[in-house]
Amino acid sequence: MKVNIADFRHEYTNKKFSKDNVNPNPIFQLELWLKAAMEIEDEPTAMVLGTVSLEGQPATRTVLLKGIEDDKLIFYTNYQSRKGNHLDTNSHVSLTFFWPKRERQINVEGIAEKVAPEVSDAYFQTRPRTSRLGAWVSHQSHVIKSRNEIIVAFTKLAAKYVGRKVPCPDFWGGYAVVPNRVEFWQGRPNRLHDRIVYSNKVDEVWQIDRLAP
Repeated sequence: MKVNIADFRHEYTNKKFSKDNVNPNPIFQLELWLKAAMEIEDEPTAMVLGTVSLEGQPATRTVLLKGIEDDKLIFYTNYQSRKGNHLDTNSHVSLTFFWPKRERQINVEGIAEKVAPEVSDAYFQTRPRTSRLGAWVSHQSHVIKSRNEIIVAFTKLAAKYVGRKVPCPDFWGGYAVVPNRVEFWQGRPNRLHDRIVYSNKVDEVWQIDRLAP
């Protein structure tokens, strides 16, 4: 069956967004929208992370926001994964939140920096025990022979740590993204969407502009 993609349409009629009533701090504004998204969205903390390889090849994948601290957005991953390798050589990243039920997007650009090991360990210990074990046996982004390979490794590790604390691997931890540009997108009728961007931060003051849709 051929799907006619070009003719698919969705009219945006939910909300409006004005430069006149935004919070001066984009992270505070993001928290407001995130709270609203958590009321109705299925995966409100999901965000598309964009990185660039040493060769200049961009790549995207979805990760979960796990904290907001000191105006930084925090996520966790395997440092030896493909995204981790990219960030070792190019710390510039993008993040995109997409909340279709709210007809909203937030696009963030900034610099990713590793969080302190004790911060990663503290979060790691809050994860379900099975997730902690999974972090050890999954050499993320590396080729494996079969799924059975990691199932066997998981079973052996689970037996090893019966009744014991599962420590945080030294190859696993968090990144904190320091934003330097944040754009809020609100769907509006007739494709005349509201786009408000924060940029050019100077002495804790952000420049706020409306963009053409």
